[in-house]
Amino acid sequence: MSDDLPAWAVRLRAERRNRLWSQREMARRLVEAADEDIRPRLPSRETMVRRIKAYEAGHNRPGDPYRVLYARAFALTEADLFGENRGSRVAGEGCGVAGSRQCIAARYDILMDPADADVPHHGSVAPEVVMYFLEQLPGHYKADMWLGPRHLIPTVATQAELIRELAQAADAPVRRGLLGAGVAYAALLGWLYQDAGDLGRARAWRTVALDMAHRSQDLQLISYALTNKAMLAVDLDDGRTVVDYTEAALADEAKLCPKVRILALVHQAHGHSMLPAKDKDLVDRLLDRAAVLVDRVDDEYPWGNACRRTLGYIDVQRATAYLRLGAYREAVALWDRILGTAPESARRDNGVFWARQAAALAAVPEPERVVQIASAAASVVGGTGSARLRKEIKAVSRYATAWAGTGPGRELADIVAQIA
Repeated sequence: MSDDLPAWAVRLRAERRNRLWSQREMARRLVEAADEDIRPRLPSRETMVRRIKAYEAGHNRPGDPYRVLYARAFALTEADLFGENRGSRVAGEGCGVAGSRQCIAARYDILMDPADADVPHHGSVAPEVVMYFLEQLPGHYKADMWLGPRHLIPTVATQAELIRELAQAADAPVRRGLLGAGVAYAALLGWLYQDAGDLGRARAWRTVALDMAHRSQDLQLISYALTNKAMLAVDLDDGRTVVDYTEAALADEAKLCPKVRILALVHQAHGHSMLPAKDKDLVDRLLDRAAVLVDRVDDEYPWGNACRRTLGYIDVQRATAYLRLGAYREAVALWDRILGTAPESARRDNGVFWARQAAALAAVPEPERVVQIASAAASVVGGTGSARLRKEIKAVSRYATAWAGTGPGRELADIVAQIA
């Protein structure tokens, strides 16, 4: 496949794979999207699958009624899918940090789709492929902090799918290495979808990560994947599930490296901060245990490095938990200290932190500061496409009910309304 595929062909394949649909499933979805008078006139399922392959290969452009059916199946507009003003490359060119699927595939001379089970791959998979994917991860994490999910999902999704395909074809030990890389990519993709507000796809990719972790037989990866499931449960406000997953992640704590233990302990603290008991002492003890481990992180895993990448990582987690626990003044003191030294490059993360700081200030209350900080956080939403940030800003209003009728209260309402 060449790198000059039509943009619409790249988008059709990317949208299908982002939903974890095979080409056969895509055919079924197109049939379901058809009106009753159109459905009997559609060709057989096998012919539909062949059409889909031809479309995704750029051999011919969908016409009526397929353009409409694709748009309905993906819940997008025809312009989103077939418009010429949207490029086929995202967040970069070539085989760099955000290289396209076509470029990666060309580099390794591998193009296959086991999810469609039509073209099996023959031959060995070079061990260098594993290192190639692992070397991409730090750049993806940096891009996430600045760009947010909107621009990064297509790139990471195509790479995650390619890793899954290669893992199906590779022999051990290359397969084990690909499974390890696959856990990292699936977890990152789950996180990106979670940040974008697509919790269904986030859940699907978290499940893929856990499945690949078990196949890898690597205890560190299994614990990491369980913690990622807990991370999703945090956004679902399901504290008991968070606690259950993190307890499972820490079942063999003595065998875990410091970084993996930190991630599990931090999320266990968040889980307990969400429970009705509001046990602040327990939350502090869990975070204190995690804090002791931060300086001991020295592994070579390229994933899960937020504890090293985020300045004041444990303080960030503690301030977030304190907001849930109602310890508002303590949360404000922590946020004031953290955000005074936060790097500008962490644009999306800073927006989330500002929103949490504003929520704590709203409860204290300090209305004027709330408006100023909430406005700064809102300015980040458009550029990142972060639904999580939007949700955090909207949540500020819950803590501002006592002064909602004041001038600052109305200004805050306007800020929230503008990002709705």
